[in-house]
Amino acid sequence: MSKATDIRIKSAACAVETIPFRAPLKFGGRVIEKTLQLNVDVEVESRDGKRHSSGFGSMPLGNVWSWPSDKVTPDQSEALMLRFAEEVVELAGNCTEYGHPIDLVYHLSGEYDHLAKRLAQQMKLAEPMPELAQLVAASPFDAALHDAYGQIHNRNSFDTLTSKFMNYDLAYYLDATFKGEYLDKYTLREPKERMPLYHLVGALDPLTDAEVTKKIGDGLPETLEQWIAYNGLTHLKIKLAGDNFDWDVARTLAVNACAEQAQAKRGCTQWFYSVDFNEKCQNAAYVVDFLNKVKSEAPAAFDRIQYVEQPTHRDLRANPDNKMHEAAKLKPIVIDESLVDYDSLLLAREQGYTGAALKACKGQTETLLLSAAAQKFDMFLCVQDLTCPGYSFLHSASIAAHLPGIAAIEGNARQYCPAGNKPWAKRFPTMFEITDGTVGTGVLNGVGLGI
Repeated sequence: MSKATDIRIKSAACAVETIPFRAPLKFGGRVIEKTLQLNVDVEVESRDGKRHSSGFGSMPLGNVWSWPSDKVTPDQSEALMLRFAEEVVELAGNCTEYGHPIDLVYHLSGEYDHLAKRLAQQMKLAEPMPELAQLVAASPFDAALHDAYGQIHNRNSFDTLTSKFMNYDLAYYLDATFKGEYLDKYTLREPKERMPLYHLVGALDPLTDAEVTKKIGDGLPETLEQWIAYNGLTHLKIKLAGDNFDWDVARTLAVNACAEQAQAKRGCTQWFYSVDFNEKCQNAAYVVDFLNKVKSEAPAAFDRIQYVEQPTHRDLRANPDNKMHEAAKLKPIVIDESLVDYDSLLLAREQGYTGAALKACKGQTETLLLSAAAQKFDMFLCVQDLTCPGYSFLHSASIAAHLPGIAAIEGNARQYCPAGNKPWAKRFPTMFEITDGTVGTGVLNGVGLGI
């Protein structure tokens, strides 16, 4: 099938910038102090060749999260993901096919696994590149292509997801239950005006002034209690160990005690938590015991927990006994690291997961398809970031603002690498000047990705 609105990629280019962290971030047992930002420019032309436009995509490389390994060092995974991103861009630049961005990315992604294996062999790595790492490395290209498509048609990209523009219905990408349905059914025409912001409480982050051993001294808050007052926060994401039960319970209770004191000072009576074990829990019973323990120690803290991020190992097939049905009776259990395609979503549901974490770093195309499926299955939805600064945060927020049912949006670059936000803060003050715990996503209504 083809349409007059189809585009072809004329050229694509990738660049990299290093963004330092103002404070270290610890998760999954590792500490990161900088991020590599991948920036991709794509030029496209219309089917008749008379119109040209360009698009932009940006995303942190995120190798520590997307490729944790005992066999491959962080430096090695970073180097391979960077090469992979560059070769995806080169592959795209050589593509002569016309289509909608969903089509083009869907077809090009069929080459990702082969490309990843070839690069791993060339670099003599001890294991292949995971599918999640492939998606992350390719995501800025994916975003740039959607942005360019919206630009060439002078429309917001979320307004180009109808049968008028798309060549295939969702059954082509998912399964027959989606026959006759298009992505416009599962997206909003106008972005939500405002959305709550989830603030990350890292494992190393001080909660109160008494815990500060060395001040950063850059004028930004240094503790959780300061951040709550500074941004008027109402949503806190608590990073936990997953392999230290007593510490996890104590940390959650300490965060709750700090929040109760800080919120009382500002007259706030309602706020929320999410908890993230970064896959370190040995089994689902750990989660059940944790939630029950928190409930017995501090019922209000339990009530404030909105959802639990993927608590056990990301390899669902290798760990079939890690079923979440009992835990999901207590709180929504959200699939995150394992969620890389439709099959993984189906498997997660079989194993008891009741929610899905949607991320721009997994690609605009995959995120849109998975969000449609998760909505059809009536799953709890949230949008999280990858410590995304600047444009990448705006992209993530645009996704959250255009999807119904999203509870809140995570955005922690302002905590750890605010330097990456500076070029964008003056253009989008409602997204970066936060006083009431929300971001003003209504401004993300421009052409392309809305930025």
